[in-house]
Amino acid sequence: MSAPSTVLITGGAGFIGSHACAELLDHGYELIVVDDYSNSAPQVFARVQRVAGRFVGAVYELDIRDRQALSAVFDRHSVDAVVHFAGLKSADASTRRPVEYYDTNVGGTTALLRTMHAHGVHQLVFSSSCAVYGEAGLAPLDETAPTRPTSPYATSKWTCERILADVCRHRPEYSVVCLRYFNPVGAHPSGLLGEDPRGTPDNLMPYLAQVAAGRRERLRVFGDDYPTPDGTAVRDYTHVMDTVEAHRVALDRLADAPGLHVYNLGAGRGSSVLDVVRAFSRACGRPLPYEIAPRRPGDVPALVADASAVTRDWGWHPSRDLDDMCQDAWRFQRLNPYGYEGSARRPNTDRRANGGLPNR
Repeated sequence: MSAPSTVLITGGAGFIGSHACAELLDHGYELIVVDDYSNSAPQVFARVQRVAGRFVGAVYELDIRDRQALSAVFDRHSVDAVVHFAGLKSADASTRRPVEYYDTNVGGTTALLRTMHAHGVHQLVFSSSCAVYGEAGLAPLDETAPTRPTSPYATSKWTCERILADVCRHRPEYSVVCLRYFNPVGAHPSGLLGEDPRGTPDNLMPYLAQVAAGRRERLRVFGDDYPTPDGTAVRDYTHVMDTVEAHRVALDRLADAPGLHVYNLGAGRGSSVLDVVRAFSRACGRPLPYEIAPRRPGDVPALVADASAVTRDWGWHPSRDLDDMCQDAWRFQRLNPYGYEGSARRPNTDRRANGGLPNR
């Protein structure tokens, strides 16, 4: 089994997916992208081309649960491997819409796997989450830590991992790398690519960026009574460019061994919500306002990675720090105050402070 050359990317117009497209194009991969644009914009691909100097091979608008439409894409192209980003990702929203989260995240993954199998494609990089650890503990977590998901979002990711484990156990031709993200943030250093959520952002960094840009009045910090140094929740943040670099390495290493391989993607350093507020304030040059609010359902005190396994096995480790993440995120926000749609997007008049903790 050789390293893949043509890769299908689900959710390739999204935050991490678009950065992955640029990274993979820059390293010679041919790409096919599918996305339903439910939380993304097709305008991103012109920017990907500017960053990478190459076009994405083909882009299809579809929901991956539509197996007939997805199968037609596989019929048209010879696909070597799949990187699966598509899915819903807000822990908070999943507590209000649990069935939708299971239908999209689990149903989309099983539809993708059935279509891959029907077309003889057995190599996959899967986008998972540190949320599967839940309340496993405050110490840095390695891949052997118990999984205790606390939200439907986290449980949907854990369920997909269990499905992939069963597939690899009973189908030895499969090679799957499952990457548990610890809060990818930031933006491409060019300012052309970044996080552009529709509606009110669910994650801390894009909400702070909109506060810094004056689109929102202040940040709500959900909980200041956690057992952490300053009482606010602690997370392990990774620059999105480090994250997508790890995906490229994962694709390069798919041929190493069949079966399921699970890795944490994190920096191994915890930052509290207030740490991030201070770092983003430095990036934008002014103190950012915030207020304390009650905890949210499904949030946990701390999630910090022990990512030594991926360093040991692949020699990969993140190279950018929290200040880099905030500076790049602010550059994208400043250059794109209303996202990829630019002036065509109406200013958001909902100035209620409703941001908070990261969900991955």
